Amino acid sequence: MKELRNTELELQQFRLRVGVAAALVLVVFALLFLRLFWLQVVKHDAYMAKAEENRISVVPITPNRGLILDRNGVVLARNYSAYTLEITPSRVKDVEAVINELGAVVEITPRDRRRFKKLLEESRKLDSLPIRTRLTDEEVAKFTAQRYRFPGVEIQARLFRQYPLGDVASHLIGYIGRISPKDAERIEDSDDAGNYLGTDYIGKEGLEKRYEDVLHGTTGFEKVEVSSTGKPIRTLSRTPSQPGNNLVLSVDIKLQQLIEQWFGERRGALVALDPNTGEVLAFVSKPTFDPNLFVEGIDVENWRALNESPHKPLLNRPLAGTYPPGSTYKPFMSLAALSLGARTPEQGISDPGYFWFGNHKFRDDKEGGHGFVDMYKSIVQSCDTYYYILANDLGVDAIHDYMKPLGFGQKSGIDLDGEREGILPSQAWKKNAFKKVAQQKWFAGETISIGIGQGYNSFTMLQLARATAALANGSVRQPRIVSATENSSTNTRTPLPALPAVPLDASPEHLEVIRRALVGVNIEGTSARAFERTEYVAAGKTGTAQVIAIKQNEKYDASKIAEQYRDHALYMAYAPAEKPTIALALVVENAGFGAQHAAPIARKVFDYYLLKKIAPPDAEPKPSAKNPAKVAVKAQPKHARNHAGHAHD
Repeated sequence: MKELRNTELELQQFRLRVGVAAALVLVVFALLFLRLFWLQVVKHDAYMAKAEENRISVVPITPNRGLILDRNGVVLARNYSAYTLEITPSRVKDVEAVINELGAVVEITPRDRRRFKKLLEESRKLDSLPIRTRLTDEEVAKFTAQRYRFPGVEIQARLFRQYPLGDVASHLIGYIGRISPKDAERIEDSDDAGNYLGTDYIGKEGLEKRYEDVLHGTTGFEKVEVSSTGKPIRTLSRTPSQPGNNLVLSVDIKLQQLIEQWFGERRGALVALDPNTGEVLAFVSKPTFDPNLFVEGIDVENWRALNESPHKPLLNRPLAGTYPPGSTYKPFMSLAALSLGARTPEQGISDPGYFWFGNHKFRDDKEGGHGFVDMYKSIVQSCDTYYYILANDLGVDAIHDYMKPLGFGQKSGIDLDGEREGILPSQAWKKNAFKKVAQQKWFAGETISIGIGQGYNSFTMLQLARATAALANGSVRQPRIVSATENSSTNTRTPLPALPAVPLDASPEHLEVIRRALVGVNIEGTSARAFERTEYVAAGKTGTAQVIAIKQNEKYDASKIAEQYRDHALYMAYAPAEKPTIALALVVENAGFGAQHAAPIARKVFDYYLLKKIAPPDAEPKPSAKNPAKVAVKAQPKHARNHAGHAHD
């Protein structure tokens, strides 16, 4: 029997299916339209920006670092370009194996390996690190031919910092080094983070660090269109970098170099200032080091040699080395006595060669004493007994309050980081310095040694030089090393503004008393031999500072004491005495008497600076035909003449 079909029902079902399918198609197209609308209209700007980011690469242009010049235009820090072979650790599976393979193509020394290892420990794996610097053209060609073998290894053209005079003035100039993670964190937290994009180096020490913002310059940017594989197609726009400004120093690098030679292998420090401006003329710290070692990251062997040396070549002695001033403190003690009304120039003592305080005998260097001693003679012959009594009369707090404005025990504000305050003792200082109550009390006997620059006194040569300059011109000035900045493009110099001077709390008459005595030191006193027959009149004071205490009844004998515990030799001076243009202070560590080991260096400094005479490193100053110092003797008061005998300072 044949089955009858329901055509109408089938037609309805077909229409229903077509309607559902059409509805689904419409819904899908609606969703596609909405998605397209979302992408093309609503999110247009965002995706357009992303497309541009994929198409355009922004490449930072590192600026040239500014130069450092001395007062005469001698270049102390400069830049040069060279090729570097660099490894990106994150793109290399076995760094050690790659270095071994590279060694067959270009020379890689054990020092290169040690330096790379140190950089690897200090840097992020994404950083590109140099395994070889300053490649020759031949080495560049060799590597380029085999570049396909070394993924993650590239040759880069980079600017390098160089210090052409090597270790000369190294503590002053400082050095740059690769940006460490700690540096990077500090930069990211600063307002200048964008200016360090693409920069690998930053000032680490000295002027390179202090004037980083002046020397660094402004980073430029280049917009480059790239392909889907990241290859550059064309440059769209370019904002050039602005080179850093040059620093022009007040330092005379020839003088600096000579002083370092005159120190020889001895340790010590010397600071020379222009007393009229506070400008630094020389800033010597011995021993020195080669800052070029640090630019690409110092290797472990050299770092250990510098860091573990008993001579401490990395210590910036003028800035952070503190020493007892010894007898160089006596002129300032005399000025305090005059200003505070504790002494008159004519007032004197009878010196038996010692001073009893309680049951302790404070001895003078001269057995039997100096006889009658007034203020002039106390400075010229460096009479300890005079200052034992004076210190006891003044008291430690009065001494502290007078010396503080002179800059002792205070930061000078010089344009270098890392300056130490030193110690200018007082009762309040001792109370804060010691934890145990029994140690906090100030004993009257402790004041006695303060008068001759011993005891707790501990100052930098920068502080002593600044105070000496104040004696020379009557005002205290803030020392400064950089005198001007210079535009790298136009060579236009901009002098730094003059710093204010603070007048000394001393009358011109009292200052003249001290100045006459300081001239007498170089004519008939402790440094007369070093300043024989000069063509100028110089004023100065010798000093010898104990490093360790000597027992009361024991005599000092350097031959029986280890070298590091022997006395320091000190000297402070200015010249010409009638119109000073240079003032200095220096210490030769563990050398002995200041008159024998420090004053001759000062004589050579003055001879060069004032007369352009250059003495060989080990030569004693030679007598000259003229001797204006003899005229100066006649100008002294009657009581000041013919004081025979030299103290051991």
